[in-house]
Amino acid sequence: MTSFQHNHEHIDENMFKIEVNLDDMSGELIGHLMEELLAKGANDVYYTPIYMKKNRPGILLSVLVSVDAVEKIKEVLFRETTTFGLRYTPFIVHRLGRDFIEVGTQWGIVRVKQAIYKGTIIQQSPEYEDCRLIAQREEIPLKQVYEEVYKQLMKTNHKDASK
Repeated sequence: MTSFQHNHEHIDENMFKIEVNLDDMSGELIGHLMEELLAKGANDVYYTPIYMKKNRPGILLSVLVSVDAVEKIKEVLFRETTTFGLRYTPFIVHRLGRDFIEVGTQWGIVRVKQAIYKGTIIQQSPEYEDCRLIAQREEIPLKQVYEEVYKQLMKTNHKDASK
């Protein structure tokens, strides 16, 4: 899978959103498709439930991709889906800067992603996999791990503010 490291805030102007409506593919095939698209360089892949002609349920598949990966993504979409065509929309993406810190909890360390806008941390998000592994290992609810991480972040923020 491609890893996107954006350490500084910036604007990506050479992006496309590629979309396709699908109404005749199983969930297993669609799950496999997402993995393939991400492995071939898609920045993001998501599904939206829709109703198509004759009131048939379907999905709108949306893929955000840089211009240099469009051909690889098109190949995956035509090879792995039942579509007869794709829609492209040029996109501009404003990406926040990102940093990672480690937060200690009573069960171990959790990585936390920080979003940075104009030099200021505006959001913090515990890494899901770290929290999930702790919850599984300790046999506690996942939300309890998240709550502890946020509690520790608040303590750290109050200490920083009092300096």
